[in-house]
Amino acid sequence: MRDLMIYDPSRLLLIAGPCSLENMTVARTVAVEMARLRDKHKDLNIVFKGSFDKANRTSGGGKRGPGLEAGLEIHAAIKKEFGFPCITDVHAPEQCAPVAKVCDVLQIPAFLCRQTDLLVAAGSTGRCVNVKKGQFLSPFEMKHVVQKLRDSGAGEIWQCERGTTFGYQNLVVDMRSFPIMAANGTPTVMDATHAVQLPGAADGSSGGKREFVPMLAKAALAAGASGLFMETHPNPAEAISDGPSQIPLGEFEGLIEQCLRVWRAVR
Repeated sequence: MRDLMIYDPSRLLLIAGPCSLENMTVARTVAVEMARLRDKHKDLNIVFKGSFDKANRTSGGGKRGPGLEAGLEIHAAIKKEFGFPCITDVHAPEQCAPVAKVCDVLQIPAFLCRQTDLLVAAGSTGRCVNVKKGQFLSPFEMKHVVQKLRDSGAGEIWQCERGTTFGYQNLVVDMRSFPIMAANGTPTVMDATHAVQLPGAADGSSGGKREFVPMLAKAALAAGASGLFMETHPNPAEAISDGPSQIPLGEFEGLIEQCLRVWRAVR
């Protein structure tokens, strides 16, 4: 199932959507706004994201989302109505084939980026794979992750930076990661919302500092990142996951326009 290339260097790659798909109402509300931005800004290349399962909750009681079957139904409906390519996380090798039947991009979570069986299963679908660099990895080590995906036949590979563990319950982003990872010959993406997480810092869930998202997103583009990953929600305070780091949907356009100005200037 090898696709045409999704990444287009003449447009800013933007992976955007809610952290969890939650339900059709949330997903469609976000998709309507993403479609408006796509129509307004012709140099935006938007991939709609949403997780069917938030499998790495801090607490066993954390809400995980709609599940595989319902989540894929939501993605299929969004693709049909809005024409977006879609991306979602996979957590186990057996999820890759069914997800690849619906989604255009399979995403490897940061905690799982060295799981060879998962990488091989995702790459073997022939779909594009977006792999997040683990919080425990240096950018230099990503060449081994990329090679596993290449060897397994991934149609396209994106490397995604989401910060490195810095002490307890904190992350830091080294902007040198983007030219270092770009040397592997694939597009690089900045996950600007997960990079501001405070992992496990909210007494059973992750906190976050969304006020730093604009700075990190623009700095990454200035450092040569090929695209951005940013989560957005109509009301982050009511989101079932990562509310403190998601961008309120009403503020999303202003942030994207700032980022586009930086991206255009760098190009």
